[in-house]
Amino acid sequence: MRTRVAVIGSGPSGLLLGQLLTHAGIDNVILDRASKEYILGRVRAGVLEEGTVRLMDEAHSGARMHAEGLPHDGFSLAFDGRDHRIDLVGLTGGKRVTIYGQTELTHDLMDHREKAGALSIYEAADVTPCDFEGHAPYVTYEKDGVTHRIDCDFIAGCDGFHGVSRRSVPDRAIRTFEKVYPFGWLGILADVPPVSHELIYANHPRGFALCSMRSTSRSRYYIQCSLDERIDEWTDQRFWDELRRRLPAHHADRMATGPSFEKSIAPLRSFVAEPMRFNRLFLVGDAAHIVPPTGAKGLNLAASDVHYLFEALLEHYQDRSNSGLDSYSAKALARVWKAVRFSWWMTTMMHRFPDTSDFDQKIQEAELDYLTHSRAAATALAENYVGLPF
Repeated sequence: MRTRVAVIGSGPSGLLLGQLLTHAGIDNVILDRASKEYILGRVRAGVLEEGTVRLMDEAHSGARMHAEGLPHDGFSLAFDGRDHRIDLVGLTGGKRVTIYGQTELTHDLMDHREKAGALSIYEAADVTPCDFEGHAPYVTYEKDGVTHRIDCDFIAGCDGFHGVSRRSVPDRAIRTFEKVYPFGWLGILADVPPVSHELIYANHPRGFALCSMRSTSRSRYYIQCSLDERIDEWTDQRFWDELRRRLPAHHADRMATGPSFEKSIAPLRSFVAEPMRFNRLFLVGDAAHIVPPTGAKGLNLAASDVHYLFEALLEHYQDRSNSGLDSYSAKALARVWKAVRFSWWMTTMMHRFPDTSDFDQKIQEAELDYLTHSRAAATALAENYVGLPF
């Protein structure tokens, strides 16, 4: 088999890139080691920047997102028992975010890819990118006990942090940067109305909490926890009680509770791999970088990578120019590091660290006070939250 672009990974970044290429007339094949059902069963983020929304529209996959997504004009920082609203629209000249679950976005992209007749190969074992440092790359995989080969012009590694794409790059050619945080997020999904119509980021002496949602009847809540915690020791009632303790009283009193249908603990890390291009192999999304979810940047960073790579491939095939391909890594990383900085800053400002001194705590309190009383500081937060331009 031959195609122009072999895409490894059928998550949002791989599917979004595949859809954009398909609608531009650039043939591509998507491969994934997991099943379609497994991919659609994963619970992920749900805050979309305007740039991500625009790319979904460009991929002709945004209709349900616009019909069911929840536009948010702001969010709250909660500390000292009070809410401090960040007016995203007012501070950024009209920009907002959209709440729409990553699972739903993935479903939309899969559905439209199938309607377009583009090829996706699921449950492909031992996917391996080959000869990408030369001029004739190809990908091999096994399916039903048979080894297959796909020759291509380029390989897009959209297969996440644990995928094969980055691991296939020689150690001499790549450099990684990492910070591991000393806590995790315990999160639940429950079919109860959200406690607020906008997100709440809470800083509390007992630890961070986040009140989010997937719809007007489905809530996504998180609390900061130790990495030593065991998920089976957290009953729903224990979670609700702890969440209430970390919120201002008026939210805690009105919170609707109910049984959770998903509960998990996620560690937090910042990670960046440089560069993001290795001749004919390009790393995209989590394959190249991970950020703490505090700033809602993971999915959106993947989308901006897709934008840069798609524009570069379009320029290559339509204009016979490689300038976009040559600048892909530098452009993507410039935006990546700004988002990494923002996510690190939000994380350090909103969480309680095990080794925090009294001095550190006073600095954190001063930061929050300044942020909520300075329009300039609040504007910087809002501009980063809605997404830097790409």
